[in-house]
Amino acid sequence: MRKNILVGQSGGPTAVINASLYGVITEGGSHPEQIGAVYGMVNGIEGFLSGHCMNLSESLNSEDLLLLKQTPAAYLGSCRYKLPNNMDAPVYGLLFEKFASLDIGACFYIGGNDSMDTVDKLSRCARLRHETISFIGVPKTIDNDLPVTDHTPGYGSAAKYVASTVREICLDASVYQQPAVTIVELMGRHAGWVTAASVLARRHVGDNPLLIYMPEVPFSMERFFDDVKKALDRQPNVVICVSEGIRDKSGKFICEYSNEAQLDTFGHKMLTGSAKILESYVRNRFQVKVRSVELNVNQRCSSLLASAADVEEAVLSGRTAVKQSLNGATGCMVSCSRADGPGYRLEFGLTDVGNVCNKEKGFPVEWITPCGTDISPAFHEYALPLIAGEPERIMENGLPRYISRAGAC
Repeated sequence: MRKNILVGQSGGPTAVINASLYGVITEGGSHPEQIGAVYGMVNGIEGFLSGHCMNLSESLNSEDLLLLKQTPAAYLGSCRYKLPNNMDAPVYGLLFEKFASLDIGACFYIGGNDSMDTVDKLSRCARLRHETISFIGVPKTIDNDLPVTDHTPGYGSAAKYVASTVREICLDASVYQQPAVTIVELMGRHAGWVTAASVLARRHVGDNPLLIYMPEVPFSMERFFDDVKKALDRQPNVVICVSEGIRDKSGKFICEYSNEAQLDTFGHKMLTGSAKILESYVRNRFQVKVRSVELNVNQRCSSLLASAADVEEAVLSGRTAVKQSLNGATGCMVSCSRADGPGYRLEFGLTDVGNVCNKEKGFPVEWITPCGTDISPAFHEYALPLIAGEPERIMENGLPRYISRAGAC
């Protein structure tokens, strides 16, 4: 029986989250005998509950879809909404009423750890209610911390942005002779994947960044001072990269050395300011020029430094989700693995969403050198294919063209 499909986006955006949306829409349109319209939740499950939904099949033409593929952020808007654990909660009845009113046969949710929690709960609730709707998660996060899958769409572009920007910062830091320290803060609450990408900025052995600190290794302020002293003894200009979530052996975040961190709606600590705090410590200890740089949301919203590999893999993730739903899959997330043999080639499949939701994959400790402040060459082999290539872009007056729900710009 011909059914409509529904897609939403949730959590923090990436440079390629809309490429996954493009994949869902275009694959949905290629099965007219089985799929009717493609509907989009506006502002995720939270917006959908409030009646905010749009017919993507009618509102986006072929040119719009090409712009969508290269547009960063979340075209449909996002949310951070946690469904209740109680399957008898009224919200589930309301959701399934809305699904029925739109004749939805499959629902796709593009997001990270917490979004997969939504997919898990909806699929379990559907089984309890004897509903036949397919619920499939499409992975997305620059943090690259979803278990099972080799990597997540969004990470390759974030890694490329980090490596490129840190390389430029290192060059800028090298122009003066007087001793100076630059501390770059990068995203990563519990996993150091984004910060690890800064090692790709080096042009040669011994190049900046000289020191890299990630959450996987307990942070010691005295050890940090010793590391900085040795680095300044080697050269006058030192660049240090730190994750926002670095914490000491007691588990206290360095950002909490100043003020207590606030919590978001999922109970996660909202971290910021680790580099700023370390800037003050270094200035007081060494009496040298110090600056801190927080790259912040640039890491997830720069499409001009997007990776072609990342864009295409995001599209394939969306397409895979639709194809698998037509085969009857539900309660799953799209995953990828590296194919055996020479070169880099991905194989896409599914994993039970229960293997993913509310879980995190840390950076492999075996890829961190024994000193705890550097990354081994094994990471280069892993990461370089993910940042490869430059996607084709539609430009206008020297600027990239993007699309929003208000229109193209």
